[in-house]
Amino acid sequence: MSSSLGFADYAVFIIYFLVVSIYGYIIYRKREKNEHDAKAYFLAEGTLTWWAIGASLIASNISAEQFIGMSGEGFFLGVAVAAYEWVAAIALIIIAIWFIPVYLKNKIYTMPQFLKTRYNETTALIMAVFWLFLYVFVNLTSILYLGAVAINGLAGGDYLHVIMLGLAIFALIISLGGMKVVAYTDVIQVAVLIIGGLVTSYIALTTVGEYFGVGKDAIAGFNVLMEKAPEHFKMIIPRPTATSTQLEIDKYLTFPGMLSYLAGIWIINLNYWGCNQYITQRALGADLTTARTGILFAGLLKLLMPVIVMLPGIAAYVLYQGGHLPQLVGGKDGAYSAMLTFLPTGLKGLSVAALTAAIVASLAGKVNSISTIYTLDVHKKYIQKGASDRAQVNIGRYAVFASMVLAVLFTWNDVLGIGGVGGFTYIQKYTGFISPGVFAMFFLGMFWKRTTGTAAIVGVLAGFLLSVLFNEYAPALFGNETLLYTAWPNGKGGFEIPFHICMGLSFFFTMLLMIGISFAGPKVNPKAFELDTEMFKVKPQTTVLIIITLLIIAALYVKFW
Repeated sequence: MSSSLGFADYAVFIIYFLVVSIYGYIIYRKREKNEHDAKAYFLAEGTLTWWAIGASLIASNISAEQFIGMSGEGFFLGVAVAAYEWVAAIALIIIAIWFIPVYLKNKIYTMPQFLKTRYNETTALIMAVFWLFLYVFVNLTSILYLGAVAINGLAGGDYLHVIMLGLAIFALIISLGGMKVVAYTDVIQVAVLIIGGLVTSYIALTTVGEYFGVGKDAIAGFNVLMEKAPEHFKMIIPRPTATSTQLEIDKYLTFPGMLSYLAGIWIINLNYWGCNQYITQRALGADLTTARTGILFAGLLKLLMPVIVMLPGIAAYVLYQGGHLPQLVGGKDGAYSAMLTFLPTGLKGLSVAALTAAIVASLAGKVNSISTIYTLDVHKKYIQKGASDRAQVNIGRYAVFASMVLAVLFTWNDVLGIGGVGGFTYIQKYTGFISPGVFAMFFLGMFWKRTTGTAAIVGVLAGFLLSVLFNEYAPALFGNETLLYTAWPNGKGGFEIPFHICMGLSFFFTMLLMIGISFAGPKVNPKAFELDTEMFKVKPQTTVLIIITLLIIAALYVKFW
């Protein structure tokens, strides 16, 4: 076992790099005649196939925080963490049927444009600025930092800044080609990601089988996991009792059993997949059938993700408990890297390529969204109103470059302290607090014609303040046991309400507040969207995809309930 890379590993990685680069250049040359078409650059309008949309959604979603963070949660919680992925598949069905038709019918290309069209320019500008800061200083920085740390550990531990710079430059080159180049190179990225991830999971299972004396057999290794860690194969974390250990309470605080399914996990997924420029942008330039099929294809791929990013974490837990994983460092977040040390030369390079693919695809997709929001919702509206298509494309490229430079500068010496709190926690901390208000604003804006612009602004602010209240101050102010929640000891001398429950409470009260404010306005807001039942009808082939997805999810929950 070794954490360093051999010649074959570097060879595999170089082949991956060349394939992605050459393919990206070919795609770029094909769109050269539309090089200065703004919609082609930002949205790849009308040119993305359903499989490119689906693959790009997954490649942009899965990054270092999933590989490292979700594998770590697999080590800590087990299969319960797979709910994030499996509920996401259902959320994608909801987005495909009900959200995307609203966007496409109203020719929405950016999320701030949605807010301007449905509410007012003030709401759109506030959220455009907020999203730009969030994407640059939370998402870009955390993806870059976590990715560089993970690959640096595999490469020997002495190349952090070189790797960081390399990841940034690779993503920069891809993203400068526009959405079409990003999306189609994502097809290769997601293929590498899946193949490399499956190889890692296979080696993890055969390693478990070997160490526990059942032979180098993946199925036998999986059976060992279920035998040695049966509590890691339960979807529902039990509510703590008076005799529960702190470890059991900590697990419940992370994922509070059935209450997660009544509140937070839906808000997280519906907001992320349905109200997020970074994600929805891939489907906004397509026709409805293509967009829906692509989104549902992404939903099917999501069902596979726990096998790739969670299973190695459970394998690491069983090996560690059996004394077979001395190389585990950094607690649960070191689980994935520790498992990679079992890979033979060559396959380790494939896993590094898979991790790089996930990181670069996420970085490229993120900076493309940053440039889209800045160019279309800020620069063109407030700085250069008469900007031509050529000028918009150039401004978009400047924004790509500037955002990546900022991310590198703030990540170089970990100025933001991402390493101190952990990358996964860092992202959840800053995005989770705003999710209830943003989702309430989008949901009511789409489906309740009475919602007003004043209610939208109040909702975003209230959602944030309520999230802070329930997460940080409610136990001290209102007590640890109320009709709304139970706060549990966090092992640090204080009490906490599970994060998912906090999100549910914040969303519920934000909705009530927005509805109350909207009742003071007209019965039908003049800016409300026109909806009709025809928008939401689905074709037979779409229905088949939905049924297949739901049957697989049902079978998984029956197995692991």
